Formats: sequence, structure tokens, C-alpha cells
Amino acid sequence: MKRTGRKKPIQRQLPEGTVRVSSTRGILDVLRALGHDPDEVLAKAGIDAHLYDDPDNLISYSARAQLMEACSEQADCPHFGLLVGQRGRLSSFGLVGYLAMHSPAVGVALESIVRYLHLHVQGAGAVLEQSGDTGFLGYEILQPIASGFDQVEDGALATTHNILRELCGSDWAPSEVWFTHREPPDKGPFRQFFHSLLRFDRARAGLFFLSL
Repeated sequence: MKRTGRKKPIQRQLPEGTVRVSSTRGILDVLRALGHDPDEVLAKAGIDAHLYDDPDNLISYSARAQLMEACSEQADCPHFGLLVGQRGRLSSFGLVGYLAMHSPAVGVALESIVRYLHLHVQGAGAVLEQSGDTGFLGYEILQPIASGFDQVEDGALATTHNILRELCGSDWAPSEVWFTHREPPDKGPFRQFFHSLLRFDRARAGLFFLSL
């Protein structure tokens, strides 16, 4: 299987273990949609809501994960991360997303995301593989986090799904979606969003699809 992994960064742009807040701004929207005041929830989690005033502000990867877990508990929504990820778009990734949007082909766009994701986040990485007519776009959490792992992974895979639909068209759908965490008690929200075969307790997380 041909693999495009995390290449050595041309230049490290972010401090280790941080992520731009732009990709987590959906937290505020989801909290409002569920009837909660984002300022109050973030304050309880020790996060200043003004952090989200600038999309280029940074939050530590572990703090983002803990915030996602706190929001899930506060809103009594086990699939909170999935809802946040559904709001993710290429535009959430700043220069990385801009580069992908203006790539000459889908494959080039995905390779650019994999290669330059370090400009958006330090603490996670992407991998692109191809075997025959099957492709795989995976997400790897590299930063040790105490809680919120499932929430972050669910959000990342939902955003990955949106990115591929932006690049391939609204009719695109994955053939399988893999999660490293255990199967949730209610898979309904996941089925409704991904419309594909879901597999949990896998060795890695990502989306399988027909080669682009």
C-alpha cells in the first residue's frame, strides 16, 4: 500500500502540542445549539472565551481535548465531538486549507494537507495511503491527552469527511470509517452523518474510499 505520511516539516511554525482555535470554533456553535451559554461552559473549563476572537490563536492540544470532554458532559451529549467536527471545513485550516482548495487535483490537495498539517496543529498528523482502487485518509493523535480522546477523534473524522466532500462533491461518501475507540452505546448519530460502514476498536482511525 502506497503511503504518504507525516513528512519532515519544512519549518516548524507552531509550538509543540498546540492547535489553532479555528478548527475548534464549532464548540461554541454546538453549545448554543444545545441550549448552553458558551462563555459559562468555557469558564468552568478554565478557558477564556476571548481565545476564539482570533482564529490564529493557539490552544494546547490536551486543553482542547479536555474542553471537548467537559462540553460533552455539560451538554449531556456523548457525540459532542462528532457535532463539532461536522462544522469543520477546509477554511478552518487557514493556509493549509487555502492551499488544498486551490490545488489542481484532489490527490494533490490531500497530499498537501498531509504534508503541511503541522502548520495548523502540533499534536496530530494525517496519513494518506492507496492500494489498488482503495484510498485511506487517516488521522493520528500524537500528543498524550488525559481525557477527551474519543471526542477529538470523532470530530477529526467528521471534519475529514467534510473535507473530502468539499474536494470531491456532495455525492461523495466513504466506504468505511474506522475509529480506534470503543463502539458507543448509540451509533445513530454516526450512521446518520457518515452513511457508511462503521468499525470501532480499530488499530487506527480514518476513512476508506474509492481512489480519487
